[in-house]
Amino acid sequence: MNVKNDNGSITLIESGDVPSEAKLPTEFGEFLIRVFHEESTGLDHVALSLGDMQGPDPVLIRVHSECLTGDAFGSRRCDCGPQLQAALLAISERGWGCLLYLRQEGRGIGLHAKIQAYHLQDQGADTLDANLMLGLPIDGRDYSIASSMLSALGISEVSLLTNNPNKVEQLRSHQINVVEMVPLIVGVGEHNRDYLQTKGQRMGHHIKPSDL
Repeated sequence: MNVKNDNGSITLIESGDVPSEAKLPTEFGEFLIRVFHEESTGLDHVALSLGDMQGPDPVLIRVHSECLTGDAFGSRRCDCGPQLQAALLAISERGWGCLLYLRQEGRGIGLHAKIQAYHLQDQGADTLDANLMLGLPIDGRDYSIASSMLSALGISEVSLLTNNPNKVEQLRSHQINVVEMVPLIVGVGEHNRDYLQTKGQRMGHHIKPSDL
């Protein structure tokens, strides 16, 4: 399967007659994992789906950007790991939905720069200013790849698990009908409260002081 997006094309990877999809049993249920290759970057992105994507209601979707420190190592500097787990649980409880896992570490700046930004945060900068001090964008993520993946999966109408209105705007600009934003405020603690406050107050995320 080859699908064009604004930055090139993505491919549902196949080798001969073997598609790049398989059952993936997890603590949240048995998902179907599919791998998509983005030709322009050489990166592989993942879709985890549960149930029938052609149901009568908007599909519950989480578009999750890679966070090695939070997702794999359980870092409490951010809320990424808890969001990933909560999204899979929400999809499992609904009985159908899809999580897209995008290779956009550090809001698109990469792991090396992300850890440099952490160093600056250790010196007192917030998550926004740390990126600017490195000469990097506040948020460099591009969700056109997510739109292409959703289209390839036959999904055009979604309920999106997110606090980030920019994610909604980008998906809508690529013909994905975001029917509703479903809040995903989880994992709040002493180590990430300032980080989340900055996202709410300076980056426009739907996070209120009362949520923290």
